[in-house]
Parts: sequence; C-alpha cells; structure tokens
Amino acid sequence: MKYEPLTFVIPELEGISTDTINNHLSLYQGYVKHVNLIQDKITAYSNDYDSNAFAIAEMQRRLGFEFGGMRNHEYYFAQLEGGYTELPEGTLKTKIENQWGSVDNWLQRFRQIAMTRGVGWAMLYYDAHTDQLVQTWVDEQHIGQLADLNIILALDMWEHSYMRDYVSGEKGKYIDAFFANLNWEVVAGRLI
Repeated sequence: MKYEPLTFVIPELEGISTDTINNHLSLYQGYVKHVNLIQDKITAYSNDYDSNAFAIAEMQRRLGFEFGGMRNHEYYFAQLEGGYTELPEGTLKTKIENQWGSVDNWLQRFRQIAMTRGVGWAMLYYDAHTDQLVQTWVDEQHIGQLADLNIILALDMWEHSYMRDYVSGEKGKYIDAFFANLNWEVVAGRLI
C-alpha cells in the first residue's frame, strides 16, 4: 500500500510564519516519501532475505521513525486548519478539568512537557482502558509513543517547527503561538 501526503488548508497564522508552515509541510511530504521507499525496499530485499537480513532489519528500525514523522505531522497540521477556535464544552474539556482541576492547570503542565530539552513531541493521549487522558514527551518521532492510546493533541517541538520565527531560547513563544492558532474543535473531535 502506498501512502499519499494529505493536503492541509492552513490559514495565515499568528506567530507562525507561512514560510515556516511551507517548509514544515515539505518535511512532512518527505516522511511520506520515505515510508513508501522503505516499504518498497523491504519488499524487494525480502526476495533474498539471507543476503539482505541486516539491511532489512535496519530499514524496519527506520520505518518506525519515518512513519511516526508522517502520522504525527498529520495530527499536527490538521489542528491548525480553520484557525483558532475555543475549547468547546464537552468530553475533552470535562476530562481535562476533572484530571487537572482546570484547563489552565492542564496547559501549564503541558507547556512544561513541551519545554523538554531535545527534539520530539508533546503529546496528549486518550486511554480508553482507563477512560483518562495521558500526556508525555515523545523523543524524535517514535521513541516513547504510548501503545494503544489515541493521540488527541500533538505539538511538534523539533526546531524546524519554530526556528525560522524564534531563536532556540524562545520555544515558549512558539508554544504560545501554537495555542493561539489551535483549532480546539478538531482536537476535541478526536475524543469520541
């Protein structure tokens, strides 16, 4: 199966430049391209597995990184389509308030996660087994992704998502800009 890059209609954003978004979208398209390339190579090399076992194993390792990059970005860009909306009343808001006391308390903790040193993602998940929200840091694109949990909110904290607009010491300004442009209705719609 071949993956095709999704198309996102992202309006002009406050605090995140069109140049940054366009560059970021091209990186996303690269992830899609590499997922397809790796899958094609694994298939081709599998015809002579004994001679290609090492190469296949290394490509399998790389597939997790590239696939994570593809899928994480799909969540990220979808959250920016349509522009900012308020967090609607409903399941997500209620769960955030029940678990953290208020949306502001949750946001403070999520911002702390996003400020983690290194490259990766701040993620908010839903755990259907326990009916609760879980948030964590994911290194790179894939290390630390929580198994069997649904991504509700994905914040890209790789430098490519903000370094055209902010210097490395201004990650907090990028996080503010992200939330100033977040379409909360898209995010809340992921919690069914």
